[in-house]
Amino acid sequence: MRRLLLALPFALLPLAIAQAADEHDHDHDHEHGSLGAHEHGVGRLNAVLDGQTLELELESPAMNLVGFEHQASTDADKAKVAAARKQLEQPLALFSLPQAAGCVINAQKLNSPLFGDKPAADHDDHDHATDGKGVAAHDHDHDHSEIHAHYQFTCATPGALKNLDLANIFKTFPATQKIQVQLISPNGQQGVEATGAAATLKF
Repeated sequence: MRRLLLALPFALLPLAIAQAADEHDHDHDHEHGSLGAHEHGVGRLNAVLDGQTLELELESPAMNLVGFEHQASTDADKAKVAAARKQLEQPLALFSLPQAAGCVINAQKLNSPLFGDKPAADHDDHDHATDGKGVAAHDHDHDHSEIHAHYQFTCATPGALKNLDLANIFKTFPATQKIQVQLISPNGQQGVEATGAAATLKF
C-alpha cells in the first residue's frame, strides 16, 4: 500500500488514505502497514512540492494533539481542542518553512469530529449496529478520533525549500513520537520517518 501511495498524484492521496483508514476500521484485528493505521503517538504527513506549490497534509490521532479522543464536554477539554486548533491554524510556524522560500498560505482546511465535523459518510449506516458485545459500532469510531489538516502554499523561491523542519510539531504536540512522511518533490519520492531527534527532512 505504501508504494502505491507514493506513485499516486497528490490529489488522490487523501482518497487513498481514507480507503486505508476504512480498511483499518474493518480489519481492526490484524496489523497492516498502511498509512491509515491509527496508532497513538504516530502521525502521518504527505508533502508535495510541485513548481511553486507546496501541499502539506497532516493526519494524527487526536490523542497526540489534545490528549484525548472523546468529544470535548468539559471546559478544560474544550480549551485543549481550541488551543490545538489555533496552533494548527499557524502552519508557517508549525512547519518552520524557510523565509528565503517566500511561502504564503493559499488555503488550509482542518477537519475532525472534535471540531464538530461529522464523521465520514460511510460510518453513518453503522450507527445502530453493535460489535457483538452490545457496544454500538459508532462508539468505537469515536474512540479513534483523528485530526486532519491540509495546507496549500505558494512559494516564490521554491528552490530555497531544501528542508522541511518538523521540530515545532514535536515541541507543540509532545505526545507525537514519530511522523511517517511521504514526500514528493522534483528530486523524487521518498518515505521517511521523522522523530523529535531527527525532525529535519530533505526535499
